[in-house]
Amino acid sequence: MPPAPGERPTRITVAAALSGLQGAAIAVWGATMLLLTFTGDPDGLVQALTGAVTVLALAVLPLAAGHGLWRLRRWSRGPAVLTQMLALPAAWYMVQTGGGWLVAAVPLAVTAAVILGCLMSPAAAEALGVTPPGTAAAGEPGGAADRADRD
Repeated sequence: MPPAPGERPTRITVAAALSGLQGAAIAVWGATMLLLTFTGDPDGLVQALTGAVTVLALAVLPLAAGHGLWRLRRWSRGPAVLTQMLALPAAWYMVQTGGGWLVAAVPLAVTAAVILGCLMSPAAAEALGVTPPGTAAAGEPGGAADRADRD
């Protein structure tokens, strides 16, 4: 049974806040790229504009996931996990590149790991109404009683 409204588990709160921060950071990065496209001297205007718009579009997923987690929406766990699973290889690539990218890679990897850890907890699954296969209650389809009837 999911918690009553207003009873958001700490793990969901942490995951929602960090996901929102990731989305905000990506949006700031995209907005900066867009600003530099028009105020700077890009090598190619179309390429610079496409890059900025792409980064801004990428900010939508963690922002939406963070909002959904904050409101305890079941659908939000999937996009949040997907975003973090994509963030880990991106952080690894940034570490391999080195230089200034290392400054962004470490917080990205740490926040991705923390969010994944929070969302994989049983408390988070229960709060979001997500249960692993085979763990449904005895009276629910797929529960222990349903499996016993099939055997």
